[in-house]
Amino acid sequence: MTIAVVDYGVGNLFSIYNALDRIGAGPTLAREPEEIESFDGIVVPGVGSFGRCMRRLSRFEPALQRAMQEGTPILGICVGMQVLFEGSEESPEEGLGWIDGRVVRLPDSVLVPQMGWNTLSIRREVEILEGISDDDFFYFVHSYHCVPVDPSVIAATTEYGQEVAAAVSRENLFAVQFHPEKSGEKGLSILENFVRLSRC
Repeated sequence: MTIAVVDYGVGNLFSIYNALDRIGAGPTLAREPEEIESFDGIVVPGVGSFGRCMRRLSRFEPALQRAMQEGTPILGICVGMQVLFEGSEESPEEGLGWIDGRVVRLPDSVLVPQMGWNTLSIRREVEILEGISDDDFFYFVHSYHCVPVDPSVIAATTEYGQEVAAAVSRENLFAVQFHPEKSGEKGLSILENFVRLSRC
């Protein structure tokens, strides 16, 4: 069982790599598109602006599309979640469009970016959140948030000036707005859940 972390020049690659290594996932940094098609699970990290991430990720898009269609579990983290949507207010670039909806800026009523620990509200039971409860804290760093057209894809929310989608799940596609690799033991539990799903 092998997990690929897509190395497209953006994201906390070594933080997520080290977290996956700690739980025995045997991660590999995939630097070329053709590499990711041989893995059991794929992690798409992301830090910084939506547009920069999409420009760097574009050469991986066909391979990622094939992997998704073939049922390979894919986990997006932070901006790696946002790029799964159609687009963002932050940048003119189009997203992958795997989830209908857009990414919008957090409300002016709160300090932006959201930076720190917050709890989740679990909206539905999904395997990626197994063992996670409403009282568990996770680490967020973001200025924009995802608004799916179909709210049924939302697995968990967090409260920050308004209800914000914190996790989405649909078939073999999973994504979280927070950073599980920086969220202590509960964050590692989410990564363990993803690794277990990748074994199926």
